[in-house]
Amino acid sequence: MIPAIQSVHIVGIATAVGSAFMIVMRVLGWMGTDQSLLDVQRRFWPWLAGAFWVLLATGGLLVLAEPPREFDAISFWLKMALVALMATLAFTFQRSVRRRDQDWESAIVSKAGVKWAALATFLVWAAIIFLGRFIAYDTVWGRVFPGLKA
Repeated sequence: MIPAIQSVHIVGIATAVGSAFMIVMRVLGWMGTDQSLLDVQRRFWPWLAGAFWVLLATGGLLVLAEPPREFDAISFWLKMALVALMATLAFTFQRSVRRRDQDWESAIVSKAGVKWAALATFLVWAAIIFLGRFIAYDTVWGRVFPGLKA
């Protein structure tokens, strides 16, 4: 069962990252410039949000399958912190774009910080993916609770 859950989790990761990628590409002005940011977000946000819920469900099942492996791993806790950060930023960004679409359009053109923030999201997604994979090899970093034996 675990390989099947992991497979669904990986498809969820691909969907989430792909959707975020398309929104970021619009923010950077590299794709979709014939559409407003709101239009691009309306197209890809449902995929991103749906993938988030799939990742939450499958990730929860994977944690239930091997709790000591997850909870004792520094990589797991770092990944969860970054996931919480990304979820908060994504939901805040989505709400902001829906409320102030025109402000975002002008900010994209005039503010370099917006573009740097968009690029930074890719680094955070890459770190989430790396840390998720690294949980299996977390003995390299050591354990959060070294006195416990899994």
